[in-house]
Amino acid sequence: MKTHRIPALLACTAATALLLTGCGAGDSSGSKASDGAARGDAFPAPSAPATEVDGDGAAPDHLSTFALDVDTASYGYARRTLADGELPDPSTVRPEEFVNSFRQDYDRPDGNGFSVTVDGARTGDDDWSLVRVGLATRAADNESARPPAALTFVVDVSGSMGEPGRLDLARHSLDTMTDRLRDDDSVAIVTFSADAETVLPMTRLGDHRARVHDAVDRLRPDDSTNLGAGVATGYDTAVQGLRKGATNRVVLVSDALANTGDTDADAILERIGTDRREHGITLFGVGVGSDYGDALMEQLADRGDGHTVYVSDEEEAREVFCDDLPQNIELTARDAKAQVAFDPDTVTDFRLVGYEDRAVADEDFRDDRVDGGEVGPGHTVTALYAVRTRPGAEGRLATATVHWLDPDTRTPHEDTGSLTADALHDSLSTAPARFQVTATAAYFADTLRHTGTPLPATPSLAELADRAHALADSTEDQDVCRLARAIDEADRIGGLDGGR
Repeated sequence: MKTHRIPALLACTAATALLLTGCGAGDSSGSKASDGAARGDAFPAPSAPATEVDGDGAAPDHLSTFALDVDTASYGYARRTLADGELPDPSTVRPEEFVNSFRQDYDRPDGNGFSVTVDGARTGDDDWSLVRVGLATRAADNESARPPAALTFVVDVSGSMGEPGRLDLARHSLDTMTDRLRDDDSVAIVTFSADAETVLPMTRLGDHRARVHDAVDRLRPDDSTNLGAGVATGYDTAVQGLRKGATNRVVLVSDALANTGDTDADAILERIGTDRREHGITLFGVGVGSDYGDALMEQLADRGDGHTVYVSDEEEAREVFCDDLPQNIELTARDAKAQVAFDPDTVTDFRLVGYEDRAVADEDFRDDRVDGGEVGPGHTVTALYAVRTRPGAEGRLATATVHWLDPDTRTPHEDTGSLTADALHDSLSTAPARFQVTATAAYFADTLRHTGTPLPATPSLAELADRAHALADSTEDQDVCRLARAIDEADRIGGLDGGR
């Protein structure tokens, strides 16, 4: 993906602070169109990149293309690290995973695929605005309406998993989830330490839940971490237990601290690539532990056509295994990609916040041989851009197009939405509350990374914490409360604001 980098921004002052004292009024302000409408007079994402030569002879790219991502592990791990009194390593901070950790109120489509919402707000910093591209799938079906699931749990039982908050959390989560799954769901369990072992073959729950509980209760920490053997055995077990008409998924529960056998994501995924492609088995990574191999887990999930979450306590584990995992059993879109086209007549610069690891070449947007993201019902995907408009700009600023394959037929589909200059909210404080939450999460992640040029009108951590607490009060959202507490922790630890 090629994007214009933002030039040096004006320093933020108290006068540019966003006064987030409540829920702002207003709608999404983004126009929406149905399947295929991206090809018209709406400044579309073209089949080949279009450019406009500027005064110095360069050909600036006005397209931004990325694979959809619903991972949230980076944000969860950052919260855990901050609660332990330390700042997260900047290399583990992925802003898109911060932004995608929060509930959104986008319109949802009736069937498979996506709705597309594009809205924005001026920042008060020169001609810079924040523009949000929001994609939403249909609401999750009633639990009884979804397809049956065949889940292979690959559980790390290495020595490091013996620490509190690791294997004990996994056992508790698996027990709770087993009681919540349906009778027609199936479960297999693979463990790995120095070697891997299938301790429970694929078992239809029905009257056999006690067998699953017994297998879970026998999980004990052992020796080193041969993650490669665990994943390979997990996929072998999943293939042996394939069920026609069921959603087949491998769920990896680990601190991802591989130290034996294959420790490289490419080598591990190469061994199971054929099964992944031929049988459509996707990987759901659940990270645990204060010392956590974030980079390896993310690579495994990305290349295994899945995604990752991180859990640090029983409440989060219950949400993941009892709420999120059932929601992620079904897919509504495969290989989904987004492309945002900025109108060079109205936009001079733009920067996508995060998604570096999900970049797709512009010309590969409609190439269905190129991997995108797998997304299920009930999901939202949000991308935030810093956008600089030309002085007095009028008319269309951006058009966002999402391209995906039907999960069953692999037929390609598209939907689109756009934003005009007159639809920008006058300030972040007058934007809808959920837009403000998105901006707050992005500012926080950008500050924790403290690399490159900051976002326009970046507030101090103390100011950002005040805004987050105000949003938590107005939205009555516990997730936003947790965000506010995490920003408080970062502010107490210090060492960030002055280094930008």
